[in-house]
Amino acid sequence: MQPRSTRYKEEGTITTPFDMAVLNDLDRFHLAGDAVDRLPQFGARGAYLKQRLTDLMTEHRLYIREHGEDMPSIQNWRWPFAS
Repeated sequence: MQPRSTRYKEEGTITTPFDMAVLNDLDRFHLAGDAVDRLPQFGARGAYLKQRLTDLMTEHRLYIREHGEDMPSIQNWRWPFAS
């Protein structure tokens, strides 16, 4: 299995910390998509999941452009296993 490789990208505009992770392919959407690509048990269902992840990234970009901050689902997310 090939290791995943990324490089730093900068768009030149002020953005949110989560958006910087998206721009550099290090966010939950890209990482989940990478997992789908590497796990053959997803089969054809993987394409639907990857499309949903792409749709969420599009929603994310549009929301940030309009509101200048991360979506509430990103801002309010908490690790569910924290004590």
